[in-house]
Amino acid sequence: MITLVTFPEFFGSPSASPFCIKAEYLLNLSKLPWERQETNDPRKFPKGKLPAIVVGQHVIGDSDNIRTYIEEKDINLEQGLSAVEKGNARAFIRMTEEHMYFHQALDRWENPETWAIIRDTYFAQIPKLLRGVITSGLRKTFLKGTKAQGLGRLTPKERMARLEPDLQAISVRLTQTPFLFGDHPTAADASVGAMLFAMRCTPTETLLKQRVHSDAILSSYVDRVHAALG
Repeated sequence: MITLVTFPEFFGSPSASPFCIKAEYLLNLSKLPWERQETNDPRKFPKGKLPAIVVGQHVIGDSDNIRTYIEEKDINLEQGLSAVEKGNARAFIRMTEEHMYFHQALDRWENPETWAIIRDTYFAQIPKLLRGVITSGLRKTFLKGTKAQGLGRLTPKERMARLEPDLQAISVRLTQTPFLFGDHPTAADASVGAMLFAMRCTPTETLLKQRVHSDAILSSYVDRVHAALG
């Protein structure tokens, strides 16, 4: 039995982390038997991050490594895709996880109103007297990293302008089929659907949340992916 170690449910989404949601979707897509274990403390897992899966005595961290584990079981997570479509799927996944993710994370950690809710939800296990001090350091480290990466230097409106072509690329693709590459979900949907779900579940009415929630194509796609893989 596979045990998926994940952050808990978060404001209507299966997890606080889009990568944990992705891992859940991949496991359901694989049809392998698995169970869920929730924690808010990722420190003892590989790289100090979640998701991770525990298989017997082995612990496998990172959603990409979880996908590799599944595919090494001769399970095809891209059933029916041509070589060209597999290349396009790879591009969609990287666009989502290496660009869109930082927009989603900044939407939660940079905005003071949103951050106050995130702090008291993510880190509720830390005593209140210590919570502000500890999480302030974590937030400063995160924001410093996003400034080095580049997106942290932009205003929310500038970030939305940077993100808009990505959202449009997904929307255009979905005018052809219910899922990104056909009538059934594949690994690309696990990544893209999870990230859009996370964007839509931000606990305040940010520009990004409003953009995804109000888009009939994107929002209905989130619902379809979750109905199929959640």
